Amino acid sequence: MKKDKTLKRQNTRRDFVKNTTLLSAGMLLPTLDVGAMANVFENKTLKLALIGCGGRGSGAADQALQADDNVELVAMADAFEDRLTSSLNNLSEKYAGTGKIKVKEKNRFVGFDAYKKAIDLADVVILATPPGFRPQHFAYAIENDKHVFMEKPLATDVPGIRKVLEMAEVAKSKKLNVVVGLQRHYQENYIETLDLLKNDTIGKIVSGQVYWNSAGVWVKPRKPEYTEMEYQMRNWYYFNWLCGDHILEQHIHNIDVANWFIGEYPVSAQGMGGRLVRTGKEYGEIFDHHFVEFTYPSGAVVASQCRHQPNTMNRVGEAFQGTKGTVVTNDAGTAKIYDINGKELHSISNSEGHNPYQEEHNRLFASIRNNEVINNGEYGAKSTMTAILGRMATYSGKVITWEEAMKSELSLVPEELSWDANPPVMPNEDGSYPIPMPGKSIVL
Repeated sequence: MKKDKTLKRQNTRRDFVKNTTLLSAGMLLPTLDVGAMANVFENKTLKLALIGCGGRGSGAADQALQADDNVELVAMADAFEDRLTSSLNNLSEKYAGTGKIKVKEKNRFVGFDAYKKAIDLADVVILATPPGFRPQHFAYAIENDKHVFMEKPLATDVPGIRKVLEMAEVAKSKKLNVVVGLQRHYQENYIETLDLLKNDTIGKIVSGQVYWNSAGVWVKPRKPEYTEMEYQMRNWYYFNWLCGDHILEQHIHNIDVANWFIGEYPVSAQGMGGRLVRTGKEYGEIFDHHFVEFTYPSGAVVASQCRHQPNTMNRVGEAFQGTKGTVVTNDAGTAKIYDINGKELHSISNSEGHNPYQEEHNRLFASIRNNEVINNGEYGAKSTMTAILGRMATYSGKVITWEEAMKSELSLVPEELSWDANPPVMPNEDGSYPIPMPGKSIVL
């Protein structure tokens, strides 16, 4: 009888960086010979620009400043001045006396085109605006030879996905680092669990369940002085051109784990969803629940569910069934692997103090310093596309194939934006927004 195992990493961060499976992070080794690999970044002060100064962007900037001793925040950009000022004040207070915050007043940029001015001043950029803007921001950064950390998801529509995939290839050719905020790829218990799965611990994965069920997120009240554009920008979570619905913005993490563990992307999706609880005008046009079945080339079927309904079961995590056993994972706790009879074989925890959000930036800056290349762009885009495929299925009520979805020309994000322009979706006379209707909505 096989003895139960409990695995817990005690490695230092340096050990983790050294030993983590390179494939899981999409790392590409330099192709130049040693004599040609003079690293211009080895001792240089790296200049950092933050694009999108909300909570996640501010947190990413904080982590970037901690990741490297010789990095300075030199530029910031946001659609709103109040958000930029709040972020700058908080970071300045935390890093007072360190010399790491050097954002001059002239380098604080506000508006829809602010990102260009900030990116121009940096070596490394953080892209953390609402995801509808990610493709154009990423393209500008790569065209101008910047290393990039960008938050997930990477687009809200298929034309955006195609642009990100194109620019990820350009980044690869330029040997630019691209790290995507799907942080489970940098989390010890997920990486070690995947290593065990690759060793045939549970056999071939044939089915799975992935979850992001919670009460929902914030709402910003409408103010009389807001134009419709400003209202939607401040409540970006509830409008698909900006957010893509919560199946994309949040549930992408769990969908990404399914793709990663199975080692494939779905061939099709079908599902259902709607609005039952969060039905008010303040919730824009998105659903409050989605259920999708993703079918993979190997025949595996993954059931995906996400929900924004208060006072219901909360669950964020994944479970997969193989021909020899099962695995249960989540980002907050311990991964468990069981044999076919339900006996626990492995329990995999993170080492004390391990923070995958921080590790993303540790790896990014180490890669820049060491003249290596990490490129998460392709899997980030394809996991984003998987979540968009799921949204297409729930909004339409139809079976949608990956192949037909990838041909879609339906663009949600307008090319030109201004504060006085009408957004792509507008409220009716009573202030309500059009809600997707299965059987009627056009998704391709």
